[in-house]
Amino acid sequence: MHSSSSNKLGFFFSDHHRWLLQHIQKRLGNRADAEDTAADTFCQLLSAQVDPDSIEQPRAYLSTIARRLVFDRHRRRQLEQAYLQRLSALPELLAPSPEEQLLLIEALVAIDRALDGLPMIVKTAFLYSQLDGLSYVAIANKLQLSERTVSRYMKQALRQCYLSELGL
Repeated sequence: MHSSSSNKLGFFFSDHHRWLLQHIQKRLGNRADAEDTAADTFCQLLSAQVDPDSIEQPRAYLSTIARRLVFDRHRRRQLEQAYLQRLSALPELLAPSPEEQLLLIEALVAIDRALDGLPMIVKTAFLYSQLDGLSYVAIANKLQLSERTVSRYMKQALRQCYLSELGL
């Protein structure tokens, strides 16, 4: 990155950071999460290599990125909470180590990201198959669907995972 681009980003950061931090903190009510989200917002701006001069409405642009990050953070926490609830039901001997738990949470977040945009019923069928090991027949019974519909949903979810792996 050229020094003039760096200077532009530095000025852009100093012009908008305080406002963005206050804006996010109002939504979250938590200073630490707001600081993390503001930092992540500017990191995304930096990694996208956007020229700050090309942004017509900086506050709208930054708040859109921040809103998406807040939503991602919320979804991640929901996934973690659901996972930890399931873990608490396991006998202690079967519970994964803290390292394994972290890897599993990361995998769940990646799966959630890959399935983003699919209808909830498709995601549910996929998760029953992949995480719970249910057969298509069992999933069909549980969700009151035909086995053919479950098969179609699975193809849809697997295709989405494949495309997300390719970055498409």
